[in-house]
Amino acid sequence: MSAGLFGLLDDVAALARLAAASVDDVSAAAGRATAKAAGVVVDDTAVTPQYVHGVAAQRELPIIKKIAVGSLRNKIFFILPALLVLSQFAEWALTPILMIGGTYLAFEGAEKVWERIRGHDDHVADLPAAAPHAHVDEAEDERTLIAGAVRTDFILSAEIMVIALNEIAAEGFVSRLVILAVVAVFITIAVYGVVALIVKMDDVGLHLAGRSSRASQKIGLGLVAGMPKLLAVISTVGVVAMLWVGGHILMVGADELGFHAPYELVHHLEHEVEVALHGAGALAGLAAWLVNTIASAIIGLIVGAVVVAVMHVLPISHGAHEGAGKTAPEDAAEDASGDAPEVAQD
Repeated sequence: MSAGLFGLLDDVAALARLAAASVDDVSAAAGRATAKAAGVVVDDTAVTPQYVHGVAAQRELPIIKKIAVGSLRNKIFFILPALLVLSQFAEWALTPILMIGGTYLAFEGAEKVWERIRGHDDHVADLPAAAPHAHVDEAEDERTLIAGAVRTDFILSAEIMVIALNEIAAEGFVSRLVILAVVAVFITIAVYGVVALIVKMDDVGLHLAGRSSRASQKIGLGLVAGMPKLLAVISTVGVVAMLWVGGHILMVGADELGFHAPYELVHHLEHEVEVALHGAGALAGLAAWLVNTIASAIIGLIVGAVVVAVMHVLPISHGAHEGAGKTAPEDAAEDASGDAPEVAQD
C-alpha cells in the first residue's frame, strides 16, 4: 500500500513539474511576444494620456480605468478570437495582415515626424477627446470620450496582438490561446498602469510642493516640471519605435512573401559589421543589432513617408485633415466674425 502511495506522490510531483514547466514556457513565450510589440506599446502609452487632457482631476483615474476595461474587452472578446480563427484556418493571411499593420505603424511614425518638421502636432488635435477644457464632468461627454479612446485603442491593441501571435505561431492552439490571453492582460495592466502614474504625476508633485519640508517641495516641483519632459521623451521613443518595428515587420514579411532583397542586404550588412568587429565580444553583437534597427527604421520611414504623401495628396484625406484640424472655438470665432450663414428676413 505504501508503495502505491509513493507511486501516486511521484506522479503528482511529476505533474507538478510538468505544470511548472508549462507555466515557465507560457511566461517565456508571453515575454518574447510582448517584447516584439514594444513599439506599439510605447505608442499606446504615449497617446493615451492625451485623452484626459483638460479633464477634472477627480475623474482622471475613473476614466482611465474605463478605457482600460474597454481595451481588455477589445483584446479578449474581439481580437483574440478573430486571430485564433485566422491562425487555425487561414495562417497564410497572418503575414499580409501583419504587413498591413507594419505599414500603419510606419505611416503613424512618419506622420509624426512630418508634423514635427512642420512645427506642430496634429495627432493630438485629431484625438476625439483631446480638446482642451472639455466639459467631461457630464456623463454623456464622458461616455463619448471613453468610446473614442477605446476605438483608437482597438487599432493599437490589434497590432500588439498580431505581432504577439506572429511570435508564437508555431505553438499549439491551446498554447496560443493562453499566451495571447496572458499578453492581453499584461499589456493592458502595464500600459494603463503607467498612464495612470503619468497623469497623476503632477498632482503628486503639487501635493509634495505644498508641504513644509524643503526636500518635499523640491521633489514636488521636480515632478511637476518633469512631466512634460517625460511625455516628450515617451513620444520621441514611440515615434522611433514605430518606424523601427513597422520597418522590421515589412522587411521580414517581404522576405517571407518572396521579395528577399531588403532582408538579404540588411543581413549582409550585419555580417560585415560582425566580421569587422570580430573579437570585440558583446560590442559586435550590439553593433549588428544597431545596423538592423537603423535599417528597419529607414525602411519604415521611407514606406511611411510614401503613405503620408499619398494620404495628404488625396482630396478626401485633405478635406478630412482640414476638418479635423478645426476646433470648436475656431468655428465659433468664424461665426463671430460674420461668416455665419445669413438668416432669411421677412
